[in-house]
Amino acid sequence: MPQRAHELSRRERQIMDILYRRGRATAGEVMGDLHGNPSYSTVRTQLRVLEEKGHVRHEEDGLRYVYAPATPRRAARKSALRHLVDTFFDGSAEGAVAALLGGEGTKLSDEQLDRIADLVKESKAGKAGQAGRAGKAGKAGQE
Repeated sequence: MPQRAHELSRRERQIMDILYRRGRATAGEVMGDLHGNPSYSTVRTQLRVLEEKGHVRHEEDGLRYVYAPATPRRAARKSALRHLVDTFFDGSAEGAVAALLGGEGTKLSDEQLDRIADLVKESKAGKAGQAGRAGKAGKAGQE
């Protein structure tokens, strides 16, 4: 099972960003996209470690290994966001949203705020639908 995204080093996150952006890449291609001119053997080692952690998989293409993310970017984002909320907001999504909306450095446009409001409405509607289905299932079990 893959470790969560927050358990990656800074360089490992950079490599994952490259692989998500490219879709798949050789160690040489990853090396070319990294800042700081790491050696080829260092990049290969980091890719191997990412593979051992379950974040990356490889295919053989002749003599080359071609690497790709093992999990969708959406799953990695969700894990990283959950860690951020747990770590800095004591697990409170409300606290995280309040920080995003109330921060001096964060200037959201009216359109962005409208989209956020729509997401909140959709979330409420989804929870109401789930509660309704759960209530019906409970009544059916009592009959």
